[in-house]
This record gives sequence, structure tokens and C-alpha cells, in this order.
Amino acid sequence: MTALGPLDELVGYHLRRASSAMKSDFAQTFAETAMRQVLFGVLSVVSAAPGTSQGKVGEALGIQRANMVALVNDLVDLGLVARKTARRDRRAFSLNLTPAGEAKLREMLEQIRTHEDRMLQNLTTEERETLIALLRKVHAPTST
Repeated sequence: MTALGPLDELVGYHLRRASSAMKSDFAQTFAETAMRQVLFGVLSVVSAAPGTSQGKVGEALGIQRANMVALVNDLVDLGLVARKTARRDRRAFSLNLTPAGEAKLREMLEQIRTHEDRMLQNLTTEERETLIALLRKVHAPTST
């Protein structure tokens, strides 16, 4: 293995490499479909909070409002999400999974679990849980 010098001690370097490896394998897993990680993320949040607004989904995933419109349009066009005007705020849209969206979410989750098992095969269940907990501290730090 080639020496990395100071890079070997930098968390950001290792996070980027791990992220790149995960993203590449994910892309290969779903290469024959129109699905991307971000679309799965939207489906997942809508599944967890039926009737939620586009804005709330964007906030949960760290996606800008302008980008959310295009993502939701893609999911509506694919028949996976139903969008309707929210009752409480006529300027907002509420989102729900369609039956096809629920089926797609289940199908993707099964494929993603296989993808993660492949990518994380050298980690124990406890190590995976620790990794997720540590990564949450990085991307969603609490204020003190």
C-alpha cells in the first residue's frame, strides 16, 4: 500500500473515500433503474411521515427547496409519489407514497441492505451501529 502521508490521519479524507465507494456500489446496484440515492431518501422520509410537505422532506434530507421540486416531480412522474395541495397551507404540497411507491421502497430497501452487507462485510453488527452513531455526530451535531 502506498503511503498517504498526512492524509492517513485525516477523517475527511477517509469519509470521502468511504462515501465514494458506497456511492459507486449503490450506482452499480441500481444502474438498470431510474432510482438514485436521493430519490430513495425522499421515498423513505415520505414513508415515515405520510402527508408531510415537500419543504419538511427537504429539511430532513438537507435538500434545498428548489431541488426538491425537481425530485418530487421525478417521483410523481414515476408514479411513486402522490402530491396534493396541503389543507392547512394552500401554498404547500403534501406528499404520500402511492402503492407503487410503497412497493418500490420495499424493493429498494432489500437491494440496499444487500449493497450495505457487501460494502460493510468486514464490520460486525456492533461496529456498524457505532459507525452510524459516530457519523450522526458529524452530520447532525448538537449545539452546546
